[in-house]
Amino acid sequence: MLTVTCGRAVRASLTVATAVAVLLGPVAGQAVAAPAPANETTAVERSLGLSGVPNARDAGGYRTTDGHWVRTGLVFRSGALDKATPEDLARLSALGVTVVDDLRTAYERSLAADKVPAGATVHAHDVIGQAPPLILAGALFGGEGMYRAFITAPGANQAFAAVLRAVVAADGGVLYHCSAGKDRTGWTSAVLLTLLGVDRATVTADYLLSNTYRNAAPGDPLNGVQAEWLDAAFDQVNQSYGSFDAYVRQGIGLSDEEISALRTAMLR
Repeated sequence: MLTVTCGRAVRASLTVATAVAVLLGPVAGQAVAAPAPANETTAVERSLGLSGVPNARDAGGYRTTDGHWVRTGLVFRSGALDKATPEDLARLSALGVTVVDDLRTAYERSLAADKVPAGATVHAHDVIGQAPPLILAGALFGGEGMYRAFITAPGANQAFAAVLRAVVAADGGVLYHCSAGKDRTGWTSAVLLTLLGVDRATVTADYLLSNTYRNAAPGDPLNGVQAEWLDAAFDQVNQSYGSFDAYVRQGIGLSDEEISALRTAMLR
């Protein structure tokens, strides 16, 4: 049996290795993806056109099942901002971004601190820092285990709740991100869009756009995502809470008033 000291050492080494790989592996040398081809999912041009920030796009522009539209120009998603150029930061300022919600672990943030648009405030909301070591070690590769941890890991619900509350409270635009902008960020968008009433097929299509914006080859776990991972998160929601509605209210902890305010802010 491992001793406590050994267990802590293994956890620390896995965390360090994963953070370094996440930060320096798939992002280094990555080309900026061309805009996604136009179709029902990408009819709105979502790319923010940032040269130093991967997977940066508008989170809105989708139709809900009851005929509303998710507003654009209010909520944005991306990868880490540590390599943002002055032009990128000027673009984010022009878009009105006043809040940046960083979903990375403390170690990731220490290795690659965000560059922030002028006047914006950064809030750190660690999603998986308290997850089991094997989940942390596999963070680079996504996978069903990590996506289930988005629902079960200590602190995860609070992190996602903070982002949703920021959308309502912010005096300006909100940008949320992790390292690659595809997994923690992808689930945040899936929760937001589902809560607003976007159908599951469209939510999945939006999630899979990370493969386009990150130039991911089919089956590439470093740069891409897989629909099965997102399915695992939704399945865990049902296992843990019985329904998505119960997850939002009991897990994430949003009140009816907060849900109503979020829909008022984000729908037209």
